[in-house]
Amino acid sequence: MTLRRLARNASAILLGCGLVLQTANLFAETMSEKLARKTQGGPAAEGQKDKMLVEANEIVYDRNNNTVAAVGNAHLFYQGKVVEADKVVYNRETKRVIAIGNARMTEASGNVVTGERIELTDDFKDAYINSLRMTTPDKTRISSPRVEREGGETTVFENALYTACEPCKDDPAKPPFWQVRAARIIHKNTERRIYYENATLEFAGIPVAWVPYFSAPDSTVKRESGFLAPRFVMSTALGYGVQTPYFINLAPNYDITLRPTFLTKQGVLGDIEWRHRLETGSYAIRAAGIYQLNPSSFAPAPFGAGNKDWRGSVETYGKFLINEQWRWGWDIALMSDKWFFRNYKIPSPSITQYGTTNFLESTSTLYLNGQGDRSYFNAQSYYFRVLSYADWQQRQPIVPDVIDYDRTFDGGGVVKGDWRVNFNTATVVRQQTDFRSLVDANGNPGTYYFPIASAATNASTALYSTCAPGQYNPQNCIVRGLAGTYARASMGVDWKRTIIDPIGMSWTPFGFVRGDVGLPQLSYNGPFNQYLPNFIDTTGQTLTRGMAGAGMTWRYPFIGRLGGTTHVIEPVAQIVARPNETGIRQFPNEDAISLMYDDSNLFSVDKFTGYDRIEGGTRANVGLNYSMQFDNGAMINALAGQSYQVAGMNSFSQFSLSRTGLESGLDTPRADYVGRLQFTPTSGLTFLARGRFDVTSYAPKALEVQSAYAFSNYIAAQIAWARYTAQPLLGTFQTRNGFVTGLTVRPDPKWYATASLSFDLARFQRDNGFPQASTSNPDPWPSIPGFAIGAGYKDDCTTVGLTYSNTSGSSQGISNGRVQTVMLRLELRTLGGATISQSSSSASTSN
Repeated sequence: MTLRRLARNASAILLGCGLVLQTANLFAETMSEKLARKTQGGPAAEGQKDKMLVEANEIVYDRNNNTVAAVGNAHLFYQGKVVEADKVVYNRETKRVIAIGNARMTEASGNVVTGERIELTDDFKDAYINSLRMTTPDKTRISSPRVEREGGETTVFENALYTACEPCKDDPAKPPFWQVRAARIIHKNTERRIYYENATLEFAGIPVAWVPYFSAPDSTVKRESGFLAPRFVMSTALGYGVQTPYFINLAPNYDITLRPTFLTKQGVLGDIEWRHRLETGSYAIRAAGIYQLNPSSFAPAPFGAGNKDWRGSVETYGKFLINEQWRWGWDIALMSDKWFFRNYKIPSPSITQYGTTNFLESTSTLYLNGQGDRSYFNAQSYYFRVLSYADWQQRQPIVPDVIDYDRTFDGGGVVKGDWRVNFNTATVVRQQTDFRSLVDANGNPGTYYFPIASAATNASTALYSTCAPGQYNPQNCIVRGLAGTYARASMGVDWKRTIIDPIGMSWTPFGFVRGDVGLPQLSYNGPFNQYLPNFIDTTGQTLTRGMAGAGMTWRYPFIGRLGGTTHVIEPVAQIVARPNETGIRQFPNEDAISLMYDDSNLFSVDKFTGYDRIEGGTRANVGLNYSMQFDNGAMINALAGQSYQVAGMNSFSQFSLSRTGLESGLDTPRADYVGRLQFTPTSGLTFLARGRFDVTSYAPKALEVQSAYAFSNYIAAQIAWARYTAQPLLGTFQTRNGFVTGLTVRPDPKWYATASLSFDLARFQRDNGFPQASTSNPDPWPSIPGFAIGAGYKDDCTTVGLTYSNTSGSSQGISNGRVQTVMLRLELRTLGGATISQSSSSASTSN
């Protein structure tokens, strides 16, 4: 006989009516007795430790079967868990709670379990679930026809499927991109770990791999000790190898990662990394090393490390906050030889490759910097380690300190305007003077390389560039860095103020003053340093230099409308008056060697890029700026201009130690013309061209053209072409001409393909195409520094990519030949990933 206490289809919120069930005797009393107790002012539920709230359309009591049922949109709330079903039945004799029909249980952890039938003990610790589907907070999913949980500790999923992929919206029954099918999946709640037995990895429902047993942390684990994704390596010199990283979680804020790599040809490469996060920052230390079983697999010296048994590296970085404005840190890399990182495929953030050139270096630095509202301070130390076979380490600078301070402030009264104070100091130490020849051994224009002992040929090999014998003089030799120690300090004060007159003209008067002090202490030790007196005063006297100047910049923009376009024509003129530059042959030039005269620095007061040179003489700069803005968003911008040496000595025509300024286009009274044209026809598409043209013949001296296109997320393309004429006075005897391009296509948001290419057109023209590969020249494509193609797939649960690259040996810092690399990367969310890389070369010196 059943007793219906509440009308059908009425919402019964029993907590509000006084139904509070205690943990010790859940459902032990009838719901009517609980209701009566609360209604008659029984013990308040608020004091109870564990409470249950029941909601349903009706409550049904079956005294014959000793059951109580919540029927119709039933909800049970208990200890952070929620059980929902069409019907929930509690059997007072078996102390079981059974959820029937569209059953759903949300656990305190956020896991959501669904099934046709969920059977629980009255304390919710044990459970029996049919046709389970479970979703975790991190969007992983498990399904199983039969699940059993014991003691709230161990949950066993029979014949289960696990995946981190979202189900297909159009066809939920379709297999996900990947899933793990296991005979049993066991979740240990205390261990917070999931074990898989007799597991098969499937892609799109197709089995691809089987393992008898493996385990992984559950979604509540953020850091745990264990093996990470392996990495596979294959190369001529290393053989076959596998890296098996192991992560050791020592504490929430520090850990250790071991990365041993087992190589068939060279033995075991040890690799260990320590990471530590502190209250104000973090740091890490990584060390790697190996005793090579077959050193001769690598190129012999000076092209490789074939003469070394022990090789290794130490890297460390750190970054710490002192307060909101100040921070300090370091990034240091030390290695046994320049080839170690590349030979053993160790990625290092310290390595920089400059474009498509063959120059690679590792930069170590220690820094302190501070940032204010209108001020900036930075102090850094640098150590440069060259990684290319043809670069001589002894002529690389060591920079113990570079200090910069800059502050701007507003003036008042008669000195109203923007004031700026800047200070810079630098110290450079070098073992060997960096000489570069302008003539070969026969005295003809060209480059000279001095011979060194070579284990590869048992003879002398011309490798490092320097000046030809008997040619160590300023006419035939350039000095790009001095041996010894050079220290310099500079301080300057600038002022400017912009005034707009009644007719719209802009007038910007400015003034500046700067002083420099230098102390060169030259070294004569080394194979070529004895020639320094031919180039510079070597008495070691303190050098001083001062410069002051004033000028005016004038602009007058004209704005007009024509049809659907807005036009702006703006003539610009600038005059800078100052005395001649002094100390040109006395002050070493370390930071102002690079100079590119173009539209970007046409109106720069000082066109030198550093402090070791300072422009002198009176100079005028003029230009015309034009822009057209279309109402539909398209835009055209153009600039054309020229610079003139009005009076005084032209700093760019002087023969300094490094010859900076010669053949720059500024070394004549009337400088070359410079211009820029930019066109943006639509959003995502841009064309940019800039150039420098001879002042008399208008022939192009430097041209740069680049374009970029992006359409939503479907396609992105870039191409850049540049051509620079020869500069024999600076040691560049051939025209440089080439382009780089890149393309990324996404036919679907999840799929992508990439391609990139760099091409040396000048080399291609000199070689009359692609030369025939031979023993002496194993590179059949010397005019292609590198190209790469790749494709991949990425969604919410999977990342897979395949890349093929082909680069010249010189771009990898080796002597010749081609280096081909194939890399496959696979990552499955929550399970980990793996990387497989194989490299091969057509040259013996590349391994």
